[in-house]
Amino acid sequence: MKIVFMGTPEFSVPVLEALVGAGHEIVAVYSQPPRPAGRGKKDRPSPVQARAEELGLAVRHPVSLKGAHEQAEFAGLGADVAVVVAYGLILPQAVLDAPKHGCLNIHASLLPRWRGAAPIHRAIMAGDAETGVCIMQMEAGLDTGPVLLRQATEIGATETTGQLHDWLSAIGAKMIVEALARLDKLVPEPQPEDGVTYAAKIDKAEARIDWMRGAAEIVCQINGLSPFPGAWTEADGERIKCLRAEVADRDLPVGEVIVSKDSLDVGCGDGAVSVLTLQRAGKKAGEASVVTQGWTPPKRFS
Repeated sequence: MKIVFMGTPEFSVPVLEALVGAGHEIVAVYSQPPRPAGRGKKDRPSPVQARAEELGLAVRHPVSLKGAHEQAEFAGLGADVAVVVAYGLILPQAVLDAPKHGCLNIHASLLPRWRGAAPIHRAIMAGDAETGVCIMQMEAGLDTGPVLLRQATEIGATETTGQLHDWLSAIGAKMIVEALARLDKLVPEPQPEDGVTYAAKIDKAEARIDWMRGAAEIVCQINGLSPFPGAWTEADGERIKCLRAEVADRDLPVGEVIVSKDSLDVGCGDGAVSVLTLQRAGKKAGEASVVTQGWTPPKRFS
């Protein structure tokens, strides 16, 4: 098929590679414009643009698709379908209607739960037992279109957003190839009105840990915000990121820190949390057993 691919972050890259590997013709790749990054704040292409150029694909990065010129250029590609995954721009109706089979979106949740910008983070932070990937026929609403394919997967007790991100990206890459192969036979399933939730963009203000909260809630916060922005706490004036955790099988006073064999156990409002992976300020992240070597952790986190 003649495909327009629209994506920006690392999550989208395996999908692009899968489409190329399946023999589809990528007539154009749309991605967000290069943005300042790194210490020098030089413009850096998105992961999708970088990979597309390595594959010899034409890349476009308009600031908006609302203009008549941009829409005419998109329609002029004569695509059979557009595949959209974490692109980052709203697609006007003229763009949605241009490809022969419309635009298909790969969304990392079990719709209608967690529509919106941060579905992986929000699923873990909410303590969901499972999540998944949906291939959706796009329409004007925010992730409201009918679903063509869906696949669920369990969320592990200590699974982080970073780990789940990579797994869901791989699932989505396989699913879109399957969906395109069966496109004429798939029956769109309208999303139910019940169970709609919205995955708001992550705010850095959500990252500070309040040890007065319950252990299970704090574990979901830590795992859901890992690796970015990273849930954090303070001790002796140092900011420490907690990047993977589980509920501890013990009780401790709120904020009290005990060094165990493979973790730092911290007391909270209900039980205690075992921090398995952490990062000190200016240091690399590592397993608690490694980070604590040569470092005497404080007696309390605040």
